[in-house]
Order: sequence, then structure tokens, then C-alpha cells
Amino acid sequence: MGHGWNGQRDAFAQHYDSEALDAANLIMPLVFFMSPTNPRMIRTVNATLKELTSDSLVRRYDPGQAADDGFSGDEGTFSLCTFWLVECLPRQGRLDEARFLFERMPGYANHLGLYSEEISLTGEALGNFPRRSPT
Repeated sequence: MGHGWNGQRDAFAQHYDSEALDAANLIMPLVFFMSPTNPRMIRTVNATLKELTSDSLVRRYDPGQAADDGFSGDEGTFSLCTFWLVECLPRQGRLDEARFLFERMPGYANHLGLYSEEISLTGEALGNFPRRSPT
């Protein structure tokens, strides 16, 4: 864990010895890798809220700081990362924050209540989308 924690950012990083913040770290308390109330996890959630959350939606990482992922340009926010954050917050006793973020999400679902993989900053569905297989 010493290499995954970035003391300068005061949060877990995208990969060993990195400075980039990555919302994928929000899954750590959800799979019982780390207690949600561990001070490092609390600081990682706070950093995610501050640096990766915009209009209640969570970006996976900042492309300007992250490792090269082979994609050029900017990405949208990720529905799954937003739901991970919503799940982390009540485990830290932050029910009001979780409720606020959770109650915003239905506005980004389609008419069937499904969410795209990504949501643009303007609310447009981007990326992969669940679909019904042909019968």
C-alpha cells in the first residue's frame, strides 16, 4: 500500500508511484479491501469529490494527469464511478451527501431506466449502453 498512496495528493493514486487520482479506488471499501472509515479512504473520497466530481457526476480520472490510456481527448463522467461514490459515502456516515448524489442520477437514465457507461457534461449518454440481445 505504500506505493499506492500518494502523500502529496493525500489520496490513493491511479497506479504505483503515480500522482493521478482515479475513481476506481472507490471500489476498495466495496470489496472489503479497506475499511470505508480508514482515514486514507476518507481522504481519497474527499479528493474524488473535489477533483473528479462535476454536477454530481464522477469522472474516472483527469486525462491531463493520468497514465496514457490510448484514448485522445476528454472523456465523460462514468455512471459506475458515480454509483461507487454514492455507495462509499453512507459507509462513511455521510448520508446526506450520498442521498443528494443518488437522487440526481435518475435524471440521467433513459426512458427505460438504463444508464449509459458515460455521461457527457451536458447530460448526453456516451459510451457503451446496455442493450437487449436479439431473440
